[in-house]
Order: sequence, then C-alpha cells, then structure tokens
Amino acid sequence: MIDRKTVLYVAQLARLRLSDEEIDSFTGQLDSIIGYIDQLNSADTEGVEPTCMVAPSHDSLRDDSVVQSLPPETVLSNGPNVKKGHFAVPKVINS
Repeated sequence: MIDRKTVLYVAQLARLRLSDEEIDSFTGQLDSIIGYIDQLNSADTEGVEPTCMVAPSHDSLRDDSVVQSLPPETVLSNGPNVKKGHFAVPKVINS
C-alpha cells in the first residue's frame, strides 16, 4: 500500500515539489500501479520461456550484412552548408 509518506519520499528523491492535491492524486495512481504489478507477479509463468520479441516473425536482431551505401558526394549534396567534406552546423556550445 502506497501512502502519502512514500509519495513524499519519492518526490524528495526526484527533487519534486508537489501540492497536496498532487500528493493525493499520485498516492492513488502509484498504489494502482503497484497493485497491477502484484497482479502480474501472481501470474503462472511456469514453462514459459523468456523472450524479448512478441512475434517470432520479426527479428530485430538480424545479422549485420554489408550493403551498398550512398556515395558521400550524394549525401553531402543534400546539405545546405558543407565544409571540408562534412555538414557544417552552427556552433551550439559556448567556449
């Protein structure tokens, strides 16, 4: 059971200032989330093999293979500002 004290503790760790209204709202929301996790933990997963993919037909971990890429001149021709064979962008960090 999540209570106000726990919400205040988590808010302190996250450096958040919460109003009383937000504390009440988050108390209910977090308690609901923890309840859902408890429900998931009670599911019987005996004999279920762990997986990272839901659909076996999609394999995001395919083998790397060398393929033809675009020549640098073609890629750089799309840039508005090119210098010394690279895209030139405005400086964003002050030194």
